[in-house]
Amino acid sequence: MIAELTELGLVQVSEGAECVFPAGFKNRDGDPLPLIVRKSDGGFGYDVTDLAAIRHRLRDLKGTRLLYVVGLPQQVHFQMVFQSARDAGWVGDSTRVEHIGHGSILGEDGKILRSREGVSVKLIDLLTEAVTRAGQQVAEKNPDLPADEAAAVARAVGIGAVKYADLSTDRGKDYVFSLQRMLAFEGDTAPYLQYANARINALFRKVGCDLRAADGAVDVVEPAERALVLVLVGFGDLVVSVERSLEFHRLCDYLLALASAFTTFYEQCPVLRAENEQIRDSRLRLSALTSQVLTIGLGLLGIESPERM
Repeated sequence: MIAELTELGLVQVSEGAECVFPAGFKNRDGDPLPLIVRKSDGGFGYDVTDLAAIRHRLRDLKGTRLLYVVGLPQQVHFQMVFQSARDAGWVGDSTRVEHIGHGSILGEDGKILRSREGVSVKLIDLLTEAVTRAGQQVAEKNPDLPADEAAAVARAVGIGAVKYADLSTDRGKDYVFSLQRMLAFEGDTAPYLQYANARINALFRKVGCDLRAADGAVDVVEPAERALVLVLVGFGDLVVSVERSLEFHRLCDYLLALASAFTTFYEQCPVLRAENEQIRDSRLRLSALTSQVLTIGLGLLGIESPERM
């Protein structure tokens, strides 16, 4: 790879090191910023490995959209790598290379999240604690769940809570890691959304009907029904927008709005005690559509939707 960059005239020697100077990048003094492809002692660093990796992904793996999910402090570095790849002709007009920068995870003291010993916290430890706490909550809310199902629900709720907390924040901002807040069944949390979906499934169990078989027209009469439908019809456009922008918090905001609209609908528009069978069936179909969108939306975030909680 270094030989190729040299043949293209992109490699220059600076203070004994071989460097690439991507167009448009300068330091505070106005001097060009380098990516070091070979150190003066002959060693290699992240600059050259990232250049080799992007070349491999584009040329050998035929990648058309590369997403680098790395902290915001590395923004300039990746912009330089991307520009160097363009200068070398590796990035074509139909190729997208993007740095998906994110903020820091903070402890409740407002500092970078660390253990009591001052070392970085392992993700597996956070997830294990989240699943344990979720298991305690599930046991309190539904003590009659079989042990294997309760364990599966605890895993879905605990891991889902951590994922949602990470994705529901604008990825460019820092956020405070709090398991107590993440695992709450009220507010902007995964358990709230999962519980809304579980309530809909419980509704269909009461009537002895398969939620997935509830199809047909929906009669929109009450304001709460109309409000819920308006949220539902916006799902497709929202997903397309998020796919382009990769602003996952917008999908989280949508799902929260959907669950809130359903709660209002459920409170104001009786389903099982509807005035007649036609209205009941229409509201069941509207509930089923809500469950389908919640399940798909959470699935896009990598979060499971238990049918019972």
